[in-house]
Formats: sequence, C-alpha cells, structure tokens
Amino acid sequence: MKNKYLLLTGIILLSGLFASAQSVTPAAPAADADRGYIVKTGDLAPADFDLRLTDGTKTSLAQLKGKIVILQFTASWCSVCREEMPHLEKEVWQSYKDKGVILIGVDRDEPLEKVTAFQKVMNISYPLALDPGADIFGRFANKKSGVTRNVVIDRDGRIAYLTRLYDPREFAGMLKAIDGLVNKPVVALN
Repeated sequence: MKNKYLLLTGIILLSGLFASAQSVTPAAPAADADRGYIVKTGDLAPADFDLRLTDGTKTSLAQLKGKIVILQFTASWCSVCREEMPHLEKEVWQSYKDKGVILIGVDRDEPLEKVTAFQKVMNISYPLALDPGADIFGRFANKKSGVTRNVVIDRDGRIAYLTRLYDPREFAGMLKAIDGLVNKPVVALN
C-alpha cells in the first residue's frame, strides 16, 4: 500500500513538472535587446560631429573630454521626452552640473525656433543642441528608432550607460551610474 502511494505521488509530481516545463514562454528575441542602438556600453562614443547649441555656440565630445557627458536625444513632439525632462533637469543637471557633468539635449530634426520654444515651455536650463536630419542621433541609434534615450559618456569618451524611454527604474540606474562616475577618482598625469 505504501509503495502504491509513493508511486502515485511520484507520477503526480512528474506530471506537474512536465506540464509546467511545456508552458514556459520563450525568451524575447535577442534582436530586441539593442533597443535600436548601434552602440553599446563600453564602446568609444562616436565623436565625429559638432553640437550646435541653441545659443549659437558649438561644442564637441572632443572638447568635452575629461567631463562626464550625457546626450539626451529628444524632440518637442515626444510625450515621453516631456515626461522625462523635468527629472533630467532636477536629478541630473541641477544635482551634477557643478561636478564635471554636462547634460545636452539633442533635439531631433527640428528648427531652431521650435527647439528654443520647446526649451522654454519645458522650463529646462540645460543646453539643447540641434540635430538636422538626425545625423547625430544616427551615430548612436538606428534612425528609424525613436527618441527619448540617454547616452552617458565617461571622462575617457566611453559609453557608460544607455537608456530608452522613461522608466523610473532605468532612470534610477542611470543616476547611480552617473554618481559612480562623478565619485570615481581621477588619475592625475604628472
């Protein structure tokens, strides 16, 4: 009797195990893992472009080397960008601008007048740059993919963190990465 009970229990457990193994959902395809980026963390950031800011000044990643640079790809028509920008202003720009961090919003393919109006409406003080034809965007992501992405570049010009869309957990991860870069000791060459 005891053996029949053990055998029956074993059969039930094995049946449940096989049933659950067959109902597992396959993982998402690996192709979606890049989220439209053509760069990845650890890569040297593409630096073969100038950033023309809305005030008319120009800068480049080469000029900003030695600083932590965050490029926020944005556009006035992007509702998720609008959701994220107040967080970038307060939690990144205001918190880190005096600690060697440069945040530049790179506005995708919009004219100067629209970009300056967007900056004013969003009440942000970090600089915005123009990106005619989305050429700068295209150095980091497939041009067919969307904006609302942040590229964090370390002092050596390497990509340290990438975001896509505004997700509070991912944003918190970006803040942690920025804080780690800010607090990383800088080696002086004498």
